[in-house]
Amino acid sequence: MTSLLEQQRQLRRMIVAGDDADSGALLRPRPDREPLLRIYRHAYTARLIGALRDNFGVLPHVIGDEAFDALALAYVAAHPSRYPSIRWFGDRLPQFMGERDDLVPHPALIDLARMEWALRHAFDAADATPLAAADLAAVGAEHWPSLVFEPVPSVQLLPMQWAVEPVWRALQSSSDDDLTTPEPEAHEHALLVWRAGLDNRWRALDTAQAALLRAMLDGRCLGDLCLLAADQVGEADAAATAVAALQSWLADGLLAFRSPHEIRERLKR
Repeated sequence: MTSLLEQQRQLRRMIVAGDDADSGALLRPRPDREPLLRIYRHAYTARLIGALRDNFGVLPHVIGDEAFDALALAYVAAHPSRYPSIRWFGDRLPQFMGERDDLVPHPALIDLARMEWALRHAFDAADATPLAAADLAAVGAEHWPSLVFEPVPSVQLLPMQWAVEPVWRALQSSSDDDLTTPEPEAHEHALLVWRAGLDNRWRALDTAQAALLRAMLDGRCLGDLCLLAADQVGEADAAATAVAALQSWLADGLLAFRSPHEIRERLKR
């Protein structure tokens, strides 16, 4: 007698993986239910493709319904859902697109998918109180070179090869399905994505800005950021450049709040 748990696992394999090797034993009591199995299989795949359409709202419009369905079917087969919530289904789609250029009509679409996933992630990221410039007032000037900053959870920095932001902006601001989108241009840059309150935000960064932000995200102290800035603009302007970057991060709410006590305790480590 097959246990209920084993029957459930068997049914899951038959629906998700299309494994019919032992379907007879499961379906023998009601062989007339075999057509229902096909319905479940179709519904499972269709629901995951629908989730991909929701999680990547712009990509299907750019790539077209037929091409997107082909891409989605291949992705579902290669990467079955492994999360309790289908909100997270599609986390490996940009990487998969890079591996299957036969399913991607233009390489810029990979960057577009990465941007969309980052925006989704930013919206769902944990809340954090941003650090304000006034919060640093209690730190003595002698300690500033040792300061290490922590980003809020929504901050992401993406290396981009194509200028896909105009495409995303055009489709987000229009309800016209026949809108002609601008042709993406090859452009190596970095894309900063974060959330301010309930609003997702993004900003393109040049190489110098991205290098300083990446160093901060990697846990480098302010003194190291000044050294990095010196390589970019020279020693005379290094401190001003690093402080200007810090001020912009504070203004955008990219840094997580720490009390003066927490900052002093961290400096002691």
